[in-house]
Amino acid sequence: MRKLVYYVGVSLDGRIAGPGGEFDFYPFGDEKQTAEYHTWMTKALPDTIPAAAREPFGLADTPLQRFDTVLMGRGSYEPGLAEGWVDPYAHLRQYVVSTTVPENPDAQVTLVRRDPVGLVRALKREDADKDIWLCGGGNLAGQLLPEIDELIIKSYPVVAGAGVSAFEGAFDPTVFAVTDRKTFDNGVVVSWLARR
Repeated sequence: MRKLVYYVGVSLDGRIAGPGGEFDFYPFGDEKQTAEYHTWMTKALPDTIPAAAREPFGLADTPLQRFDTVLMGRGSYEPGLAEGWVDPYAHLRQYVVSTTVPENPDAQVTLVRRDPVGLVRALKREDADKDIWLCGGGNLAGQLLPEIDELIIKSYPVVAGAGVSAFEGAFDPTVFAVTDRKTFDNGVVVSWLARR
């Protein structure tokens, strides 16, 4: 059975975005450090690069490696939508889980109004060899916590102070085990964790 993987960037205090949805406060370091980080990301997780950036990063014809499906909450989908990207991950099957997005913005995006847990369980049962990427946000991740099999957390060396938590919801301690970790010169630490 394929996995649901929550791959997300967080501040040191566990915020995936600021109070107004800001995500431009994450430090990337100098030009060399930024290049090192982006080179790693395009090689390690190329499926997570948005469609608009795939050609500039040399990924236009790259076959899918890890993921074939992406799930997004409204807060994860709307920043791209504001830039005119109605189909942000055209190379993946896309689901937006929201009760507040007024209409389906693109034929390639499936708008899901209710039962994200049921959706994930159905996707996991599919006969597919690729995993499902949970792109965010914190509300959706909180609802899907019982179904998350793996975490890939990019921890940036900054404290946000307030904003959107990586997981919203009730107190529900869920233990994961670190399976790998990579540190970059710009201070970013990427950790892979599997559900115990």
